[in-house]
Amino acid sequence: MTTETAPRPAASAPAPAPAWARRAAHAIALCALPSGLWRIAMASGVYVGYSDQVLRDIFDIPGWGVAYVVGLSVLIELGALFPLLLVSDRWLPVPPGVLAPLAWTASGVLVLVALWQLVVALTVESQTYLASGTAQTVWGLVFAPLFAIPALMTAVTWSYAKRHRARP
Repeated sequence: MTTETAPRPAASAPAPAPAWARRAAHAIALCALPSGLWRIAMASGVYVGYSDQVLRDIFDIPGWGVAYVVGLSVLIELGALFPLLLVSDRWLPVPPGVLAPLAWTASGVLVLVALWQLVVALTVESQTYLASGTAQTVWGLVFAPLFAIPALMTAVTWSYAKRHRARP
């Protein structure tokens, strides 16, 4: 006994995602990668600009902080893979009517998170723990791509919503 779903009629099939939307969805996953690798390096004991005392006292590395930092990296990368659902024609876990509002909500949350992270990055406290010079430059380079994600996600979501609008 199989549980195959019936294929959609040709008239109601949405148009395939444009090439630019596919590239933007893949770019989102790639934008999250450098900061995740930086965090994993930090959890692994590679010098990323924090002293051993800061890693122990502030980030609890080694200790539970390792699980937190690695878990955060994994969760962020999994979230960055979500837009690939919006450009894929192969598998959708939920109906398009549910996925579109979810994607718009994710876009709005990402914009707010990006603004919040900008404020956190520019606060005095976050600047005091990290060594100056090369470490701050590397930190800036690996976290800068995260600020492109809200705009890319909004564009992919707009493309998805446009392709899946209800047809008369």
